[in-house]
Amino acid sequence: MSSAAMSASASTTYLELSQDGGGAHKFYEVTVAGETVSVRYGRIGAAGQLQTSVFPTAQKAQAAAAKKIGEKVRKGYAPAVRGQRAPRSVTRRQVASAPSTARAVAPVLWRFRTGSAAFGIHVDEERAWVGNQSGDVYTLDHAGEVQARYRLPDGVKCLVADDFWIYAGCDDGRVYDLSSKLPFAAYEISADVDIFWLDIHEGVLDVADRAGRLTVIDHEDEHQWARGGRGEHAWMVRADDRAVYHGHTGGVTAYAPDGGGELWHTRTKGAVLFGWQEPDAVFAGTGHRVVQRLAKADGALEATYTCDSAVYSCATSPGGRYVFAGDSSSSVYCFDRDGTRLWKLGTGGGSALSMQYRDERLYLVTTDGSLVCVDASDAAVAAAQQGSVPVARDVKLAAALPTYAPATTAASVATVAAAPAGSIVVECVQDGAKLRVRVVSEGYDQSWRVQFPRDIREAGARYVVDAVHPASGGFYRVRGDIRRLT
Repeated sequence: MSSAAMSASASTTYLELSQDGGGAHKFYEVTVAGETVSVRYGRIGAAGQLQTSVFPTAQKAQAAAAKKIGEKVRKGYAPAVRGQRAPRSVTRRQVASAPSTARAVAPVLWRFRTGSAAFGIHVDEERAWVGNQSGDVYTLDHAGEVQARYRLPDGVKCLVADDFWIYAGCDDGRVYDLSSKLPFAAYEISADVDIFWLDIHEGVLDVADRAGRLTVIDHEDEHQWARGGRGEHAWMVRADDRAVYHGHTGGVTAYAPDGGGELWHTRTKGAVLFGWQEPDAVFAGTGHRVVQRLAKADGALEATYTCDSAVYSCATSPGGRYVFAGDSSSSVYCFDRDGTRLWKLGTGGGSALSMQYRDERLYLVTTDGSLVCVDASDAAVAAAQQGSVPVARDVKLAAALPTYAPATTAASVATVAAAPAGSIVVECVQDGAKLRVRVVSEGYDQSWRVQFPRDIREAGARYVVDAVHPASGGFYRVRGDIRRLT
């Protein structure tokens, strides 16, 4: 059958499920064209996620589509017209920021204004990353020079790292992998989840949301388990091999990563507004002016770090030797490990909504959307307390700044005629109604699946990647650029 004939004979069924009170608000669309069944699903108003399956005959394709539609109708979906029902608004974090009560101002080295409210920050050996509510993610070197810009479809809630990989959680309900030049949608969060914060550990995604729930999704973007009920407005989630640590209005709860059994629960002094972790402890910044250090083993309270206003963010130096906090009054604090306050300084640019310490520098994302680099060395802080601070440099965007947007289809991926030396070839294969990816290069376990962007999967297509790395869950993770093999 010609492509024109297939297009003419294609049939589409569009369904929606929308519940009052902040429940589900999602769509499900099935298109049948000959032997091909395409399913698009996601949040109402969003592009959604596309999956395509090919069947031996047109009759089997029609039967498979009818089964999918029937399953959704039984779950409450109903026929609708795309575009008539408006997207549901997502939660933007509303915060107040008062002038600092500190007598001295922090020694700010440089400041980069992103142009929009910002929450996301990550600092690694080479770069500092910042993501804002306009969907922009910028990378800067440690000297404060802007290196690149990623343009994502919606506001960035947070930035997290999982070893080499960098991820941005966005208000469109997707989590984007920023580890290569072209960002890819790596995870699609359930349409009824209003993301507040997330963490990723060994490819497993942990999502904290407005309703106080914790949702866990595996490397194949499939739901594993969810927990809730201890509190609301969950602004903290951190994960490691032993547990997932979930902070909300009721305190901090630790769950087993495999199955979600509750390990311990500790009530904190006030609602948790931010979280940090070290190998043996988690740190919860609360609305009651404290950071509390809890033992990962049993949730026992080990230390309290007292500020003068609600704590919006916290971080530590390696090993937790120093504990830093940012409050709602545009001040930043440093404590020693046992809770003794060492200093308090004004940020000079709003309250710190996120922060990270690295190599005697404290990086802050503030309420005015700025990424601020503070010299946190003992000498610089002592000089600041005496009123001597450097002149902060305002970073400007380069005229020809490289800008990268997400790859949304297989056609948007660069192609190569042959695999370069040292690269790895992977293949998309049909597995029932799903498209899976496996490694075809020699020396790898072909029974293991590969975590791979869903938007660019196409049955039978082969791709060249720079490297694949084994994860503890028995699957491979792609590293570096992805190119289609022609």
